[in-house]
Order: sequence, then structure tokens, then C-alpha cells
Amino acid sequence: MLVRACSVTDIDEVQAIYAHHVRTGLGTFEESPPSVEEMQRRFAAVASANYPFLVAEIDGRVAGYAYAAPFRPRAAYRYTSESSVYVAADTQRRGIGRALMLQVIADCQKLGHRQLLAVIGDSGNAGSVGLHSALGFARVGLFTKVGFKFQRWVDVVLMQRALNP
Repeated sequence: MLVRACSVTDIDEVQAIYAHHVRTGLGTFEESPPSVEEMQRRFAAVASANYPFLVAEIDGRVAGYAYAAPFRPRAAYRYTSESSVYVAADTQRRGIGRALMLQVIADCQKLGHRQLLAVIGDSGNAGSVGLHSALGFARVGLFTKVGFKFQRWVDVVLMQRALNP
């Protein structure tokens, strides 16, 4: 597995991974998969703000991606980032999410960020909650029944990890 910076040529595969999660999971509350063009716009926004946007490549194929982005636009939040990670359905539970998030954490530390947040859809999302816990994120909050997807109300788990003292 190679963890590397995402490039615009990866966005088709990134979009396909995300589209699967939109259609089948509760980790994101989007209900319609964004187009490749929209994912290119999102990638450009993250990259132009100098935040990490990474892919994990296995045998020349993108098997997952992760990125950090500003938590909120107000200046007071400039040292706080929010992370996201998605792994292809056929490559889950192989350490891809962990490898991606370890690099996102390291990159955010190099940028001088102080806190990294995870906003995880579905309190029953044991994989994501477990991954973040194993990487030093603490559960700091729970929004109950704030999303409605797949004809059910869904919670959001808030997790936080300190980066630089």
C-alpha cells in the first residue's frame, strides 16, 4: 500500500468510493452521490487551502482516501481541522483507514494545527468510532437523531484529538 497525495487524476476513483458510501451507509448524510465535477471542486478547495488530501493506492488502484479541512471558516478556528476518511468496500479492514489517518494526523501536526475533529455519522458506526479511538481520538459528544437517512433518524458522534501541545 502506498499512501500519497491525491491528484486530480484520482478523483474518478475517489468519487466512486464516496458514492458507494453515500448510497449504502450512514457515515455521510449526503443522500445523492456528488458528481465527479463536484468532487473535483471539493478536492481543489482542500488542496488550495494547503490541507492534506491523501489516497491509499494498492496495485495501482485507489483503495481509500482521507483529508482534513477547516473545521469552521471563522479565524478563531484556524488551528482546528476536521478529518474525513473513506475506504473502498472491497478493501475494508485491511489497515487502509488507519494508514491514511496516521498521515493526515502527521500532516496536520506539521501545519501547526492544535486539534483534529471527527464528525462521524451513526453512533452504530463501530468501524469508524473504533478507528478514531485507536488513533487517540476521544469521544467528546453525541448529537442524537439529527440526521434522517434511509427512513431512520441517525446520531452523530463527535470525536477530538489533540495534535500539538
